[in-house]
Amino acid sequence: MPVDMSLARFEELVSEALDQVPPKFAAAMDNVVVLVEEFNDEAPDILGLYHGIALTHRTTDYGGVLPDRISIYRRPILRMCTTEAEVVEEVLITVLHELGHHFGLDDARLHELGWG
Repeated sequence: MPVDMSLARFEELVSEALDQVPPKFAAAMDNVVVLVEEFNDEAPDILGLYHGIALTHRTTDYGGVLPDRISIYRRPILRMCTTEAEVVEEVLITVLHELGHHFGLDDARLHELGWG
């Protein structure tokens, strides 16, 4: 049975996951915002999505653009988990996975590292 969790509590878990990002990486994050959304209209089962230009692909022409976005999708995560502890773990994995894309890591490398 899916976990029933308020939006406020879910947002708190996302914030706590961001607090676990090592300071060296947190300091390197540039022009990115992390948002909680209910689900992705085009792919309702995905857990998160990075929208933007990875740091490794930015050139000297990069500037004057809106922040990259990391979307963390609440409903699919809650649907796949049966306990709050599982939600905490999945939120952390999803946040770190999408941050990995911000730093230029592809899905294969993120899976090798254990981040989804």
